[in-house]
Amino acid sequence: MLPIERQRQILSWLKKEDTLSITDISRRLSVSEMTVYRDIKPLIEENEIVKTTGGITLMKKISSNSCAYCLRQSENRHSVQIITNDLKVEQLCCPHCGLLHYADIKSEVSQIICRDFLKNTTISARMAYFLFDADFELNCCLPQVIAFESEKHAKQFQKGFGGTIFRFEAAVSEILLRMSGNTGCSCKY
Repeated sequence: MLPIERQRQILSWLKKEDTLSITDISRRLSVSEMTVYRDIKPLIEENEIVKTTGGITLMKKISSNSCAYCLRQSENRHSVQIITNDLKVEQLCCPHCGLLHYADIKSEVSQIICRDFLKNTTISARMAYFLFDADFELNCCLPQVIAFESEKHAKQFQKGFGGTIFRFEAAVSEILLRMSGNTGCSCKY
């Protein structure tokens, strides 16, 4: 099968299934994962598909307020912004998606900023404290992640609602560990 035929087949599957893993595509087409990556590269460049953690999905029409990672609306008080080296600003709906997207494009990131959950002030995500798994419903992506400017506030919130606190790099590692094997984030709609 020629690359163009494989690309058409991948697009056909995506129209039916929404998301596919690279491993699944490789198995279905009986080609190596490297061949799949070469086949999907032009589709990504042409904005027909978007790469997710461990897979791909069709490019959806994204509004300016949509999360660059999970595509849900990011008009909430715990949104994250990533500013790339070429000064492009990407909106993320929550720290969960912010950490995952940062991990995907780390070398391209100039700044990552988020909002302190209690004070609603803008803070550098690299200096923030991230609380995972608090018993507090945010109606967003899972596992839930909440950002705090100060360790004191994070610990006080943790005392009332539980969870585990991480600094930025540890939070990135933790979200990647928890999401390994998933083809995207677990958003609640």
